[in-house]
Amino acid sequence: MKKFVLLTIGFTQPTPEIMEQWMKWFKSIEEKIIDQVGLRNGKEVTKKGTTKLHMDKEAITGYIVINAENMDEAIQIAQSSPMITSTKIYEVVT
Repeated sequence: MKKFVLLTIGFTQPTPEIMEQWMKWFKSIEEKIIDQVGLRNGKEVTKKGTTKLHMDKEAITGYIVINAENMDEAIQIAQSSPMITSTKIYEVVT
């Protein structure tokens, strides 16, 4: 098994229906999940200073670390999510 990080992109105010979809999805992949984290109140730090990151369609809203056989399986898992904008996938290098 390999490890992959799924970065969830895009925020919209969660409704009970949206939360229900996410909870069903998390339940469907729970045996693959190593870690999961939701994100908010972000800042971007550059050499020019610090900027507040807004919770919008461009925001990174969380990450999920999963076990998968390969990138294709990780893609299938991401495609089944109730994503708001997109999911970015990276293979973990150890």
